[in-house]
Amino acid sequence: MKQILLAHSLYPESFVCPDGYKLIKPQKGAFSSDELAHLITVCDAFVPMFNTPVHKDLLMAAKRLKVVSNVGVGYNNIDVPFASQLGIAVCNTPDVVTESTAELTIALLLDVARGITRSHMAMVQGQERWGVLENIGNDVYGKTLGIVGLGRIGQAVARRAKAMGMRILYNSRNRVASSIETALGATYMPLQEVMSQSDYISLHTPLTEQTHHLIDSSMLSICKPTAFLINTARGPVIDEEALIAALSNASIAGAALDVYEYEPKVSDEMRRLPNVVLLPHIGTATRETRNKMAAMALNNVVSFFRGVPLNVVNADFYQKSLAK
Repeated sequence: MKQILLAHSLYPESFVCPDGYKLIKPQKGAFSSDELAHLITVCDAFVPMFNTPVHKDLLMAAKRLKVVSNVGVGYNNIDVPFASQLGIAVCNTPDVVTESTAELTIALLLDVARGITRSHMAMVQGQERWGVLENIGNDVYGKTLGIVGLGRIGQAVARRAKAMGMRILYNSRNRVASSIETALGATYMPLQEVMSQSDYISLHTPLTEQTHHLIDSSMLSICKPTAFLINTARGPVIDEEALIAALSNASIAGAALDVYEYEPKVSDEMRRLPNVVLLPHIGTATRETRNKMAAMALNNVVSFFRGVPLNVVNADFYQKSLAK
């Protein structure tokens, strides 16, 4: 019998565990790191959450482990190269996270544009100001949105932004087909042009060696002083110290962040800034999406053992291992 270790109690009702498989999961919440290190020694598959560290020591303890299926589209929490060395396939859960993350991105864009959180807090604290020239925000209609990373989520954001009457610029590792550009009304430009021309900049690029600190002090310095930066991708895509400096000296107007460089730690300097909206990584945090993510992660495991691997992110290694 194949034993599947679930890091979290999240369990989709839509998933029916087939014969020959046993789920090991906490009754509530998540297993501790010590519990995972003990349990993984007897498991054939591991299903961590996107914030579960899957490091070398944990992988080395997993003598029977054949596949890690991450509940999340990102997988920077997993030491993928080391997993590949050990002959372990790594899977993720793309597609199902697209719409909920795009929705949150637009919510953050509208929030920083109109000062929704700022006005809410003033009301709650009894410090609201009433008046024609008070609580002034910024329009979205007719403004320019720069998208960095026009993959599934970036395109979903672009569709929504187009419907709001925004001009769309983008930069991506690979330029998309002209038919997609036409449908979205999106114009490809070098990253520096996207940063310098945009009123709102939204990040949707994966975290790689190439994108680590992609948005640094030099990139922030060429932004409009009226620009807003939105990040629902991965925290380390931004040099957080550089962003704090830019926000502090008004090099940019503000930022809205769902992810952080040293997540879950958020610096005190960032918390104190008045021109930033902070969320605790809730991009995919809807009941519907989290259930879909967990179901896909579990189906990845079952498909893997049935010889039809799905969503394998170290596919080059996996194909080589099949050829041996």
